[in-house]
Order: sequence, then C-alpha cells, then structure tokens
Amino acid sequence: MTSRIGSPDTRADLEVRACLDREPPRSFVVVAGAGSGKTTSLIKALAHLGETRGVALRLAGQKVACITYTEVAVGEISEDVGVSSLFHISTIHSFLWSIVRPFHSDILVWVQDRIKEKIAERREHFNKPRAQKNSRDRLEREIADLEAELAEVHKVERFDYRTGSSYAEGILGHDDILKLAPACIALHPLLRKVIVARFPYIFVDESQDTNPDVVKAIQMIAAEHPKLCVGFFGDPMQRIYMSGVGPIELGEDWAEITKPENFRCPRTVLDVINAIRAQGDGLEQTRGRTEVVDGQEQPVAGTCNLFVLPSDGDRTARLTAVRQWISQQTGDAQWLSDARESEVRLLVLVHRMAASRLGFPGLYAALNDRAPMSLSEGLSDGTAWPLRPFIQHILPLVVSEQSGESFNVISILRSVSPKLEPGKLSGQDTARVLGDLQQAVRTLVELLAEGSQAIISDILKHVRDSELLRLDDRFVAHLADDPQNDGSSGYENVRAFIACGVQDLWAYRRYFAEESPFATHHGVKGSQFERVLVVIDDEEANYRQYSYGKYFGYTPLSERDEEHIAAGEESVLDRTRRLFYVCCSRAVKDLAVVIFAPDVEAVRAAIIQRNLFPPAVIRVIDLQQPL
Repeated sequence: MTSRIGSPDTRADLEVRACLDREPPRSFVVVAGAGSGKTTSLIKALAHLGETRGVALRLAGQKVACITYTEVAVGEISEDVGVSSLFHISTIHSFLWSIVRPFHSDILVWVQDRIKEKIAERREHFNKPRAQKNSRDRLEREIADLEAELAEVHKVERFDYRTGSSYAEGILGHDDILKLAPACIALHPLLRKVIVARFPYIFVDESQDTNPDVVKAIQMIAAEHPKLCVGFFGDPMQRIYMSGVGPIELGEDWAEITKPENFRCPRTVLDVINAIRAQGDGLEQTRGRTEVVDGQEQPVAGTCNLFVLPSDGDRTARLTAVRQWISQQTGDAQWLSDARESEVRLLVLVHRMAASRLGFPGLYAALNDRAPMSLSEGLSDGTAWPLRPFIQHILPLVVSEQSGESFNVISILRSVSPKLEPGKLSGQDTARVLGDLQQAVRTLVELLAEGSQAIISDILKHVRDSELLRLDDRFVAHLADDPQNDGSSGYENVRAFIACGVQDLWAYRRYFAEESPFATHHGVKGSQFERVLVVIDDEEANYRQYSYGKYFGYTPLSERDEEHIAAGEESVLDRTRRLFYVCCSRAVKDLAVVIFAPDVEAVRAAIIQRNLFPPAVIRVIDLQQPL
C-alpha cells in the first residue's frame, strides 16, 4: 500500500466512495483545486474498487479504465496502484485506440472520408484566384497522390497507430485518434455497448484538458448505459490549453464533488490564490501546508512578494537583484542557485527570455511569433507537432547512441522505424537491414554533433530517406524540392523552424528537460517547487491570448474584450486569471511575482487596487540603490 492510498480520507474521498458503492454506481465530477491531492483521490478510488469489486470484475473479464494526460502520469498512477490486470491505465490516445482498433471496417470508412477531406481542402486552395503556378503544380501533384492513396487504402488489412500517419500503409497518426474514436462511438451503438462491457468504470484525470469531443463521447455512452460509472477528476481553473473542455457538464443524477483542501501552499500563498480564484469560480481553498513542530501540526507561513520593476534593458540584472533580496530576507541561499536541486523556478509566460539566455532564440521565434496556438502553446511541453519527433525519438536516439546504450537504440528503432515493421521485414535480410539502420544512426549523430552546421531540415530529410522514423505527413510539403505555401495553419512558422540550426534543438532540450531554472507558465501545471518566481512581461511576451496588464487593470480593455465580457463569453481576463492561478499555486514555500512595466508607479497603484496581494508585499526595487 502506498502512502497516497493510505493517506487520511478527505470529505471528497468519502463522497467518491459513496458513489462507487451505490447500486448501480453513480457517475460524478470531482472539482479539486491546486495542491488538493486530486490524483490521490483518483488513486484511492481505484484502490477502493480493487478491494470491493475486484473479484467480480475479474470474473466477468472486465477492467477499470483510468485515462490521464501524459505517459509520466500513467507511470505515477501505475506505481501507486501496483501491477494489476484489473486496471487499464493509459493516455487518452492509447485508450481510444484500444477500443476502436478491432473495428477495421469502420476505421477504413473514416480514413477514406479523411482522405476525401484532404483532397477537397487542396482543391479549394487550388481554385483560389491568387494561387501561384508553382503552388498549383504542387497541389495538383498532392491531389493526384491522395487520389491514388484513396484508390489503394481499401487494400489495407490492418490499421496501426503511430506518431505520424500514412494511410496507404495502414498507419494512423496522433491527431487522427482524437477525431476517429469519437466519430466511431457516435455512429455505432454496438461499439458503445462493447466499451461498457469491457470497462464498467471509466475515470478521467485532468478532465479540464480533455478534448471536448472525447468528453462528449464518454457522456453519450454514460447517458445510454446508466450502469456505466464515469468519474471526471479535474479543475476548470487550471485549464490553460484552449483545446481542453474546461468545466464538465453534469449528466442526469451525476454527483458534483468539490475538494477544497490545499496541502501544498503556505498560508501567505493560499491567501493569494484564493483571491485570484474568487474572481473565477469562487472555490475557496482551505487548510494550507502544515508541518509538525514539537509534535504539533502547525501551518507553514511561507513568504509572498510582488515586485514592480522598469521594463528596460536591465531585466536579467533586475531578476538577479530580486533573487538576492529574497535570499537576504529569508536567509535562504538556495534562491541564488540555478541548480535543479535548489527547487528554484523562474516562470516566464513565453520562452523568449529563457530562449535568449539558453541558446534557442531562433527556434523559439519560429514556433511562437505570429504562430497558431497549437504551435506556440506546444512549445511549453514539447507537444507542438514539429517538435514531437525530436523530443520523443530523434534526440533520445542520439543520446542513447552516444552513451553506448545499444538496447535503448534498438528499442527506439523497433518502435518508430518503418524498416522494422513486420510487414516490411518479411523476406528481407534482417542483419543487412539492421546494419543500414546502424549506419543511419551514426550519420544522425554526426549531423547533431556539437559544432555541426546542419539545420533541422537536414535531420528531417535524413530520417525520412533512411527510414529511421516515419514523419508526420505535414512535413511533406516542407521537405519537397520546391516547397510552396499550401495555406496550412502555421506554414511559415514551420518553414522557419526547419531552417534553424541543430544546436537550437539541444538548447531547447536542456530547457524542456528542466536542466535550467527557467520554465513557462504553461509548462509547470502539475508540478510544485519550493521557490517560485513568476515573471510577467507583456511587452516581451507579445502574447495575444493573455494580457497581465488587462488582468491587473493597468492596460485598457479593447472593444472586442468588452464585447466578450458583455456576452458572457470567455475573455482575455478569464484566460490570464487561470494561468496566473496555476503559476502562483506551484509554490511550496516562497512565492515572488515580478512585473516589468513602463510606468512602475501606475502599475503598482493598479495592482494595489486589485486587492490580490497585501499592499505591504508590493515592492519596488531600485537597482541603483542598496537592497
């Protein structure tokens, strides 16, 4: 039994248990604020089902499905509940694929429709009056290729799920699954029955970030089959990705369970995040972090400070001065350390400040400046589709080869190389295939070596031509001999990305792997740190979806902002409030917020008026004066 399973029950844990013990079980939505132990409640619910329903479920050949957001979360939950055939713990993509995979004919129909959509999109672009001849020539070739693919795809005997898609070869991509599975569930009552028969309990972690179509599909199954017990665990206040569903709509006779406890933040920080949240959903979090002193449990006070500083050319020096000031005030030398073990995180809204300092400004600008949200937001966690092959496969492959970890190299190649797919290996000289791949890996290491002058497109062409990796089909237009803008979202951003030097990739990887004190506001959700410094700089960020100036009241709202607010629609204030809540709620001991502003006194006055921080902790540090 893990410490999380054996931890004291909260009221929310008891309410979840009551829902599970009913006959039939009652579906529910748990709204749990930051630091509340939301995942602990989910794990305790899994353990309770194992104890009370495990025997019956095993006899019936059924499992409890637990869907979460990342592979890391899958590992953490699996470690807590232990190895058990009773629980199917997976990411949303893996879960969806596991339920639709057997329905080959339905997948084929969907794939055929998807190819037809792509043909229609290209024809629409081809028929635009301003389309250039080179662009039309390329589109004509792509349409011909798609039509050929449509004519051949019916021959596919079995579809599989990989990173990138290749329909004619029976390969579905990452994004295909989120569209395919809900469509199949909506169309086929039999599939819905099969899901309920296999998984009478479905728990969804981080529900606020789950794709709306997926949530709708699960709710459809629950409405049609009352014996299915669905449990959504999440926090709408922590929805910081626009693709997430946000608040979950309650079904008939569903229970809404709130978990207001916060076990992470000290009292000073708890007061701030409650003030932030009061203007959102109004959930007031209670308790706060405690520690045992002389046998007695005592609340941890912690520290909280907000600094308003000039937005000039001395930003880096001013951040250093703030860290020195906090270190002196708290007597904590760790505030001055950049080592990972020091538990200091400087949270920046976007990567520009970190990118400039750490060495990937070109990559950052390519995927952020005037980029669609899917690219700019995906910078924070490596999920932007152009980054995925590098973060998930290419760079780990090179690191393993450089370290002499042959087993890891082979393991990666087996999972991603088209050359090692069973259908292609049949009749081949396996030793020769492996030799060719080994040589391709060596070349890849050379291209990505320190001091290499190669650019990212060189890497992509190499892995494509050597078949080290199956690339996302969106790269095809960019790697053509005569690339022309196909009108796809973010085309120019991807062009700029593949023109970056390979050294940007390594610098980004160091940042992504948290080997520096920098992280983004988006990238720390789910994490916690002893010392948190939130950097706010609207001028440097130049981010359209968020505005701390508007949120704090020192930048006027636009007419469009006013229209959204008047209509009750989501506004820049809502998005920024949620992001700020996530950032501040990461702090376990000390929280500092630094705002860079052109008019320090005006901003300080506006922030005081917002009443989020006590006036006594809102400070102005003059870098020219003694601290």
